[in-house]
Amino acid sequence: MVHGVRMARLGLILSALIFCPPLAWAQVPELPEVMVRDASGLATVRTLRVPSPIIVDGVLEEAPYRDVKAFGEFIQQEPFEGQPSTEKTEVWVFFDDANIYVAARLWETDPSRRVTSDMRRDAQNLYNNDHFAVLFDTFKDGRNAFGFSSNAQGGMFDWQVTNEQPSNNWNGLWNVRAADFDGGWSVEFQIPFRSMRFKEGATEWGVNFRRMVRWRNEVSYLSPVPLAWGRRGLSKVSSAGPLVGIQPPTRMRNLDIKPYALGSTTTNNRATPPISNDGDANFGVDAKWGITQSVVADFTYNTDFAQVEDDEAQVNLTRFSVLFPEKRDFFLEGQDVFNFAGAGSNQGGGGIPSATQSNPTNNTPVVFFSRRIGLQGGQVVPILAGARMLGRGNGFQVGAVHMHTEEVDAELAPGTDFSVFRVNKDILRRSRIGAIATRRGPGVMGDDNYAYGVDAAINPHANLSINSYWAGTRDANSAAAGANDDAQSYRGQVNWNADRSGFQVDHLYVGRGFNPEVGFLRRTAFRRTYGSARYSPRPRNWRGVRKVFYEGSYDYFESPTGRPETREIQGAVRMEMTSSDQWAFEYTHQFEALVAPFQVTPGVLVPAGAYEFRQVRGMFTFSPQRPLSGTLTMTRGGFYDGTLNEVTWRGRVEMGSQFLVEPTVSLNYFDTPWGAGDSHLISARITYTLTPRMFVSALLQYTSATEQATTNARFRWEYEPGSELFVVYSDGRNTALRGFPPPLDNRSLVVKLTRLFRW
Repeated sequence: MVHGVRMARLGLILSALIFCPPLAWAQVPELPEVMVRDASGLATVRTLRVPSPIIVDGVLEEAPYRDVKAFGEFIQQEPFEGQPSTEKTEVWVFFDDANIYVAARLWETDPSRRVTSDMRRDAQNLYNNDHFAVLFDTFKDGRNAFGFSSNAQGGMFDWQVTNEQPSNNWNGLWNVRAADFDGGWSVEFQIPFRSMRFKEGATEWGVNFRRMVRWRNEVSYLSPVPLAWGRRGLSKVSSAGPLVGIQPPTRMRNLDIKPYALGSTTTNNRATPPISNDGDANFGVDAKWGITQSVVADFTYNTDFAQVEDDEAQVNLTRFSVLFPEKRDFFLEGQDVFNFAGAGSNQGGGGIPSATQSNPTNNTPVVFFSRRIGLQGGQVVPILAGARMLGRGNGFQVGAVHMHTEEVDAELAPGTDFSVFRVNKDILRRSRIGAIATRRGPGVMGDDNYAYGVDAAINPHANLSINSYWAGTRDANSAAAGANDDAQSYRGQVNWNADRSGFQVDHLYVGRGFNPEVGFLRRTAFRRTYGSARYSPRPRNWRGVRKVFYEGSYDYFESPTGRPETREIQGAVRMEMTSSDQWAFEYTHQFEALVAPFQVTPGVLVPAGAYEFRQVRGMFTFSPQRPLSGTLTMTRGGFYDGTLNEVTWRGRVEMGSQFLVEPTVSLNYFDTPWGAGDSHLISARITYTLTPRMFVSALLQYTSATEQATTNARFRWEYEPGSELFVVYSDGRNTALRGFPPPLDNRSLVVKLTRLFRW
């Protein structure tokens, strides 16, 4: 009888296990491990579905955190590659129908030493704080990904990775909260699936995590990353481990509409006739349509960029143009898809990039430079409408842009069409080939201008890259002058970039007729040969020293006909301390052949001729973990048969976790047989952050070369994710005239409101 009752009870239990629905979180017993690691250290993570949305507050007290075992056991990249991290980290990954959740509990042996000094959205300094970051390879291709990072204040930083090159131009809609607990701090990310693009129907992504413990200068990852990748290590997508069990939605409505309304008042005392408090109002709209998870279209009408901060002034004592970066959100998104031949990409590697080393990409022609659209001769040209499409699939990435600017002056700025088409194809494991074509119609000289080219980035080894391109241009004016016979540019580059050693060999040619009018040329008509070598050991017995860099380079420019133009021989010694302070000493031997007079500053004209001079430079960089940080540079030496003395301080002063000042003082004095002069720059960016989504900032600048003082003050409030209020005040003053305050040249006040609607 008893035996029969027991068997009946057992039958009821088995029936319940087979036919009953899953138990609630509180009833689930301890689950098996959610992370396993193979012999190479690669971690496979299993994610789990939660039955209801998680409340994102940074406090990890909900049922999933109690009932699901965390994973961790991070591995150091710095300072001791391959060793276990010194601080304990616990991580969870969950998802529901709409979001993926990442949470971490970050234990600290000494919470009082935590470095937390910035919570601005997308603040570059966030990397220098104690922080936690996650990377998702949503197409599981080992090349492209989305990254998200936060510190203990809930500061937000996101970026997109294209072909393992990181860019913070991408801004997604997501949420994060952080909180303290007894023993450290915790953080929760809520990332909507629709904020990322992913492979439809996939049940496996790639994933990796990074933790920075700044006071130890320790960087660690869940799946190990080579030391040579330095601070961009999380963007080494090929090191990400599998994330299994993910079930993103199969059908989503992906339509975003973002209209704006704007009111402004403008004063311009240099206009003819002068303008005083001239009021204006305007409106426009941007739209984004996710046709599929792999194809996205953007549309814009009456595009406005009133919220954009002024360019930072630069001291330029060379005879070549300065490239100012793009800052307009519409053009920043997807910018890396259009990147041709690596121009502007982060070469990185080898730890911290050298501030003293020549950058070969500075002279590489930019075939497509989006600042050509809507800006001409330093003046804004209104954009009437435009569209962009980005797509990927079967190893291809395709981008297309078409914009139309309004006519401002029939002679100087007629209505113009700008068109760009770009395609990339992934090959091998970490390599790609691509092609680009651009059109500007009408061009600067009145006829349509075309540019086209092919490029390749081959990476046969983790530390070896081979890059090359060929490009050409054509327009009717160049054809009539016969310049199209030399309207081409090409480059070949080999780069070895390991932690202990590195070298680069680069050859670049730009023909006299090469003229991409939707691009940028810093220097025209030249042939360049460049070589550099680096030896960077990590001494074991040098107390307080982490790494030493010995560097040398040779840079040679000649005209297409073989006439020498520039030669620079450079040697440098740098030392990185365990505190992250750095110092450097650099020696440069330079030759310049001027075929035309060179105006250094107004009133000082260096005649054509051959000049040879030497300079020495010393630098000291204070660790970014300090409240007072920055780089002090001192240069002394020759300058066109004369002398040059320069002192520059680019710093950062933290006054608590919300208020900071970033000053720049650059004093440059030169004395030549043809006159003496100076070129000074004094500026400061002052920022007060109220919340991660609200701040007020001001950029104050004075340049002695132009005798101008400018102010650009902005208030930005993201009152809802993707919806913003901007209040922007700008003015420019002429310091050449006596009086205080200096006489006003121009002034503007703009109020702009945007609202995001999502379906």
